[in-house]
Amino acid sequence: MDLEFSGEIWFWRGPAPWHFVTVPDEQCAALAATATLVSYGWGMIPVTARIGATDWRTSLWPKDGRYLVPVKAGVRKAEELEVGDTVTVRLTVDA
Repeated sequence: MDLEFSGEIWFWRGPAPWHFVTVPDEQCAALAATATLVSYGWGMIPVTARIGATDWRTSLWPKDGRYLVPVKAGVRKAEELEVGDTVTVRLTVDA
């Protein structure tokens, strides 16, 4: 499954801080239908993500009926991204 969407980068302070882009509702529904086939636990979905020219492997985090794409520091640095920037995210679900 391949998805593409745009979203804003936001920061979660939490005990282990992370930067995320929230997957829009429409794509979340498609991901939820696939989750039982590919999730390795806790509803995490393994994906290959791409922003700009940067690809990385990660897992989508389920949160309140939606999914979050964690955006690593190396990706933010390579693409010169900051909190509040709107980005286009491409996801390929890893089966």
